[in-house]
Amino acid sequence: MEEFYTGRVVYHKIFKTGKVVRVEGERLIVNFITAGVKYFNEAEAETELSDPPPQQEQEIQETNMDYNMVKETIREILFDEGLIGMVPIADKWNGGELILKPGKADLQEKSIPIETFFHKIVMVRNQLRVLEQNINASEKLTDSEKVNLQQYITRCYGSLTTFNVLFGDKKDIFVGAKKE
Repeated sequence: MEEFYTGRVVYHKIFKTGKVVRVEGERLIVNFITAGVKYFNEAEAETELSDPPPQQEQEIQETNMDYNMVKETIREILFDEGLIGMVPIADKWNGGELILKPGKADLQEKSIPIETFFHKIVMVRNQLRVLEQNINASEKLTDSEKVNLQQYITRCYGSLTTFNVLFGDKKDIFVGAKKE
């Protein structure tokens, strides 16, 4: 299976052109342009899959260009909407770990890389932003209902301000309701 690797473009006489999306031990997963995802064991892969014929080379390049253009466009949209992007963790936390120590002495503690925990916090923030956008865009909710739901989201942000210490950039932190 060494000749098959993730990203390799392959050809099948029935399914035509596809790309290897995963190699799991002796199982190969290929996503074909027209036939979708198909699974092959090692023997099947070696006898049924080959390099694409030369006439398909131009088609593959055009498909890859279209695919790459779509991927880049999606990335730009997600970044513009604040759903992806580099949200840096504060330098002092890089390489650190979060240790959860149970109150009972006979139980084992749990260790989590801080970067993993931070990523989850950022995902919660991003999902709250999506929820907020959906509430604001809803045509079925009245203005008073939107305001009411927004207050809950603001309180969620306020509850999450504890984690602001993890953020490397102040523009990314959680902001709850301001006290007047």
